[in-house]
Amino acid sequence: MRRSGYADLPLHGGRVPAWLAERMALLGRAIIEAVVYEFGKDEVLRRMADPFWFQALGSVMGMDWHSSGITTSVIGALKKGLKDRSKELGIYVCGGRGKHSRKTPDELILLSDRLGLNGSELVKASKLTAKVDNTAVQDGFQLYLHAFLVTDDGKWTVVQQGMNGDSGYARRYHWHGPALRSFVDEPHAGVCGDNQGLILNLTHRDANPTRVKILDLSHEHPAHLLPEIKKLFMPRHHDVRLTDFDLKRLGSVVALSHEHQPGLFEDFLLLPGLGPRTLQSLTLVSEVIYGTSSRFSDPARYSFAQGGKDGHPFPVPLKVYDESIRILDQAIQKAKIGHSDKLKALQQLHERSKTMEKHFQPDPAGYEAFIQEEWRNKDHYGGRTVMDKPKPKGPNSQLELF
Repeated sequence: MRRSGYADLPLHGGRVPAWLAERMALLGRAIIEAVVYEFGKDEVLRRMADPFWFQALGSVMGMDWHSSGITTSVIGALKKGLKDRSKELGIYVCGGRGKHSRKTPDELILLSDRLGLNGSELVKASKLTAKVDNTAVQDGFQLYLHAFLVTDDGKWTVVQQGMNGDSGYARRYHWHGPALRSFVDEPHAGVCGDNQGLILNLTHRDANPTRVKILDLSHEHPAHLLPEIKKLFMPRHHDVRLTDFDLKRLGSVVALSHEHQPGLFEDFLLLPGLGPRTLQSLTLVSEVIYGTSSRFSDPARYSFAQGGKDGHPFPVPLKVYDESIRILDQAIQKAKIGHSDKLKALQQLHERSKTMEKHFQPDPAGYEAFIQEEWRNKDHYGGRTVMDKPKPKGPNSQLELF
């Protein structure tokens, strides 16, 4: 087993509003369902263990592109969205934030009893991954979220997040469990991060004498940094800047959504409600489903699918969001009964975007105009942010006592 990577993200306060949380659950479920249908449930575990893919998933679902809240909101959305589909897909989400994380062992035991899995081994894996990142590796981050994703054949991935109140950052840890060897002897692909002072790593091979003689801990050297680990560090600024993503990749997506596509998946393009803006959203969604790992080096780009709840890079376009969910879900349901052309069309959309990208010449000067156009079309797209004032209640609404 290897910890597959980690991500450093600035701490954000606030809550995900209901109008976004409900849509995140629906879109997240549809994306996971599409990945299972196309590549199998093991691929879902592998991708959830990739910090870059996880960040892209949260961004394409309309969450703040760089904040620590992506972890909580994505896990919560998937747990809610997959609840009624877990048996069909063979993927279950246990745990969560705070008190929900402490319920993980109970959830795993109940689930194991239903599925005939080794519940005690799964509980052991859950507790040990938390202990390693919170205690055996002391890097200044205290865990407050622990999510355990498990398949119906007992394979698992763990996503957990810790907080460092002094630095104002959270750190997300990813574990991928199919190749488990040892939790205490070199289980990590690496332990890296911005310098938090002395880092205590009891899982390093040089710490074996320390594990035997725990009282000598203070005399050991900290672990060496390993360059192989995947590392994602998100900036503190809220606005999405040109330096935060690959403009050539984004530009090709926008250009694709506005050009005429003769002979290219005509049935797909004729779907009711599929205008240029929805096509732009679905192109980025299709990449989350079909893209290879090298495509997720700039997760900020995926925020241009559904915007962000804080208005960066633009308000969440609810009409576009709902159409994207409807079209993707429709494609999945048709694929289940043997009509896979709609999902293949989605894959073609991704391939077409990559082809256009090869010769596309981005124009940095047009970026601000693009953002301003999204804001001008806010009402047309049903754009919404958490800063918007709630709509007044109608004359027949029940009065509240307080």
